[in-house]
Amino acid sequence: MESQDVPDGPELHRGFICASFNQDTTSLSVGTKTGYRLFSVTAVDKLDCIHEGVECPDVYIVERLFSSSLVVVVSLSMPRRMNVYHFKKGTEICNYSYSNNILSVRLNRQRLVVCLEESIYIHNIKDMKLLKTLLNTPTNPSGLCALSINHSNSYLAYPGSTTIGEITVYDANNLSTLTLIQAHDSPLAALTFNASGSKLASASEKGTVIRVFSIPEGQRLFEFRRGMKRYVSISSLSFSADAQFLCASSNTETVHIFKLEQHSPSQDEESPTWSAYVGKMFTAASTYLPAQVSDMMHQDRAFATVRLNMFGQKNICALATIQKLPRLLVASSDGNLYIYNVDPQDGGECVLVQKHRLFDSSEEELEQSEEDKPEDAFPQPASQSYAATVALPSTPPSSTTLMGYSEDGGAQKGEVIPEHEFAEGPVCLDDENEFPPVGNQSN
Repeated sequence: MESQDVPDGPELHRGFICASFNQDTTSLSVGTKTGYRLFSVTAVDKLDCIHEGVECPDVYIVERLFSSSLVVVVSLSMPRRMNVYHFKKGTEICNYSYSNNILSVRLNRQRLVVCLEESIYIHNIKDMKLLKTLLNTPTNPSGLCALSINHSNSYLAYPGSTTIGEITVYDANNLSTLTLIQAHDSPLAALTFNASGSKLASASEKGTVIRVFSIPEGQRLFEFRRGMKRYVSISSLSFSADAQFLCASSNTETVHIFKLEQHSPSQDEESPTWSAYVGKMFTAASTYLPAQVSDMMHQDRAFATVRLNMFGQKNICALATIQKLPRLLVASSDGNLYIYNVDPQDGGECVLVQKHRLFDSSEEELEQSEEDKPEDAFPQPASQSYAATVALPSTPPSSTTLMGYSEDGGAQKGEVIPEHEFAEGPVCLDDENEFPPVGNQSN
């Protein structure tokens, strides 16, 4: 799932920097001022913190590989360096430094993708070897990209233009471009694949329309209207595991859930209701109307919604089945995880069933005491936000990495593990035999 950085704001929890769900929405990763935390989200009534990492402060990217012990971390203090940890053993697997700031990281059981502003690096996750560098990609200041969690295809989607909503779909297994999709008139703001990689959802910077395309063909399957009154900033898109639902969160107080269902003519004929009759009339009339009006009439509205008790907060959403029931999860920059029940039959307004704090009271008291100190009482970090870090001038590579660039486009491999000690077998996520190994472990 996509990681989201959050700007400072009046209600922002001061320890919170970013959040991301893992690929199957069983875990929540949170980047903080002191490091990062991993939470299990397999139960409604309790939120277990399964690990707290303090290897580096000010973590603005943290991504976990499914439910394994492999976690990828990037810190504001070293925004060009990616660290890969085996958190249960407390060891670093490897690190890589790049020619510019890292904006996002995506991973599945086959590939690890690192996105910079104008280039993308594709690694083989088995041994972390750099397989391909996509240079001179369209300027992508937010690091927007999506990777299919299905490692049998490993489709990668990223913006193909800076002026319109064009999507480049790339096969990260075979290292070749699949298709270009003209998705929106405005630049892209959000992308996500369903679990199998057969569907891709997108939203533009306007945030009013969300479209779903078939992959790899690139044919438009669905079109949903989030709203008409105002443009919004879509912060996350996420499919349910069965791809029957799609949720979208933004900088507004509403989270929308759309249902992906085809309307067959036979169903309308079998149920001659007033709404079906009106629908037929609208369909017939749309053939005589301008294209923009006709498109609007064919766009489906939200199947279910959530009204958050906040406005303007950055958040990410995900659909999950927890304790055999469909739920909507919303992790917010106010330092809370909200869990809602979703009615898969009737939709409507979702009900809040649980709210979990991601930080305990002692931490909040400590942060409050720091707020009360005068500004010169303690040193301020060099950059308070992710946006500020991106704006920093170039810095030389870390002395812990090997100098010089590879012929493949600029990644510098950390001198952590000798090449011959990497695993040669396929990815294995059984915990003790888990990929990748850290040196020679003797049991």
